[in-house]
Amino acid sequence: VMHSRMVNVGTPSDGSMAPRLPTIDADSSLAGGCGGVSRQSATERRKALRKRLPPWFKTSLPTGDAQTRYNETRSSVHEHGLHTVCEEARCPNVHDCWGRGTATFMIAGEVCTRGCRFCAVGTEKTPSPLDVSEPSELAEAVKRMGLDHAVITVVNRDDLDDGGAGHYRDCILTVSERCPEVGLELLCSDLDGNMDALEALLDGLPLRVFAHNVECVPRLDSIVRDRRASFEQSLSVLREARRLRPDILIKSSIMVGLGETDEEVSEAMRLLFDAGVEMLTLGQYLQPSDRHLPVDRFPEPEQFANWDSEAREIGFRAVASGPLVRSSYRAGLLWDEARGGAPVLLGGQVQN
Repeated sequence: VMHSRMVNVGTPSDGSMAPRLPTIDADSSLAGGCGGVSRQSATERRKALRKRLPPWFKTSLPTGDAQTRYNETRSSVHEHGLHTVCEEARCPNVHDCWGRGTATFMIAGEVCTRGCRFCAVGTEKTPSPLDVSEPSELAEAVKRMGLDHAVITVVNRDDLDDGGAGHYRDCILTVSERCPEVGLELLCSDLDGNMDALEALLDGLPLRVFAHNVECVPRLDSIVRDRRASFEQSLSVLREARRLRPDILIKSSIMVGLGETDEEVSEAMRLLFDAGVEMLTLGQYLQPSDRHLPVDRFPEPEQFANWDSEAREIGFRAVASGPLVRSSYRAGLLWDEARGGAPVLLGGQVQN
């Protein structure tokens, strides 16, 4: 497989199971006075209850050539006034990806109209108007960075009649016109279930991959996602995208550590495959701040390897399953895998 530079352009990822980490009960450090009444604020209590990261979450900072590429990527992003999901969502892989000259750009603004409880991206009911210069700025950045595969991620824009579909389309068409040699992947919102907008978006759009994330297992929708989102609505979007564009690959992502069981992860994978999804990523949920959902568990790398094997047995053409995996991580390599290339992951860990 040819290892090439790529960018994830970004709406702004049974075997034995690792035991649940014990919860932290109130003790002398959390309680005070008669009756054990806590003297801590709500914020302090949330901080005290956050789980420590297990040892397999260690990452290294870039050095040498990787540090140079990291600086160049950062400069390209900021010079064009672009937003990246790497920064906005506080992705743990930012140094790895930017050190490889890759980035995940987030279009249609830096805030989202939804308030999912897992996501670090800011929320506003009425965001700023769309930036009409964004398509050209994005295309220029992709061209300057010498990319082979670009993933364009978007934020939800429920304030717009078409959910932002027209702007997403303009961005992709402009990048394709300026950089026809670059393969494009769109990580799309659910467009609030507007299938007419989805059809208008995908009509003849020059894409390699259409992606939309279900995020969690169905039972946890009301806890994890905004009330306007659901597993079933996401499945409908993925199913319709497969019907509209049988010529491109369909991709989705599941987070674990939100309260699901192993059996629910298996069932969610089967539902995605039945909907026409061919590429799948599974990764560990990490709590962005004390105000977000707490982590329920940290499955060990071996369990991610089990899910990888199970997904391949189900029939997915490409799978990335590991603690640090995110939906757009090394997306170009995953696309290569779907076309017969080597697996992106091995034993639940990302290959160097």
